[in-house]
Amino acid sequence: MAKILVTGAAGFIGSHLTIRLLERGDEVVGLDNLNGYYDVRLKEARLARFSDHENFRFVKMDLSDREGMEALIAKEQFDKVVNLAAQAGVRYSLQNPRAYIDSNIVGFTNILEGCRHHGIKHLVYASSSSVYGANETMPFSVHDNVDHPLSLYAASKKANELMAHTYSHLYGIPTTGLRFFTVYGPWGRPDMAPILFTKAILEGKAIDVFNYGKMKRDFTYIDDIVEGVLRVLDHVAKGNPDWDGEKPDPATSKAPWRLYNIGNSAPIALMDFIAAIEKSLGKEAKKNFLPMQPGDVPATSADVSALMHDVGFKPDTPVELGVDEFVQWYLKYYK
Repeated sequence: MAKILVTGAAGFIGSHLTIRLLERGDEVVGLDNLNGYYDVRLKEARLARFSDHENFRFVKMDLSDREGMEALIAKEQFDKVVNLAAQAGVRYSLQNPRAYIDSNIVGFTNILEGCRHHGIKHLVYASSSSVYGANETMPFSVHDNVDHPLSLYAASKKANELMAHTYSHLYGIPTTGLRFFTVYGPWGRPDMAPILFTKAILEGKAIDVFNYGKMKRDFTYIDDIVEGVLRVLDHVAKGNPDWDGEKPDPATSKAPWRLYNIGNSAPIALMDFIAAIEKSLGKEAKKNFLPMQPGDVPATSADVSALMHDVGFKPDTPVELGVDEFVQWYLKYYK
């Protein structure tokens, strides 16, 4: 049994992870600011699934609250930290860039400082497939350089990886960054495609299909994401003794620092994902075909060989099964 801080505990991934941690006997302090980026009632409903568990305690706080974060981590003496709190969304970063600096940069600094001063045994944090940016070699590998982000959101996640490396190098803190690929499933975010599409189809409204439908995404089911997080959390990052500064590997280091992709490794055409939703709903979508949005990429695909090698796990939930589970949840939750 470990005492674990989960930031973003009222979020999509954070709430699912918290349930799994509690089920296996860990003590969890869940932190979230419950901001209004999307419907707070959904966040509260996620929390209600586990808020009365004897091993869970909720703290409402913003990561950017320096004094609050310092006091919390000093008081609780956590064994490990999973940082899933972030300002999410590629398109929103074009409208409100400062939100990403406050949460993803300032907030992450507060996490790192807490880990530094209070002996955290392992920090696992959410990065994103967005860091691959302008890269076109498929599948995306953690051993590739990622120096051309296409949104401030992506840049902030790349910055998190660099910041974590600095703290791993200077202070010996084991840190692991996880690049999540297009996560979907029950209790998902309402600003993401599955809920936007499902809601519009049920209301008989047209859905916006960007890049005229010529998009591919490595849609990854939430249960697979959580299983990957758990395995990595238990596999504390270590330095790579074979790391060579003349041929530097971007995914490892002499410091206790690691990066992994967590994706289904089976990119699905956007039109096929829409078709799976249509099939589950028994209703066809009206489609509004549009050009590519600024900050978007045409395709994503995850190379998970490093994840498989180190923790023996590969996401594999078929999109038809995952979409059906999501749709059944949607119909029940939104009545």
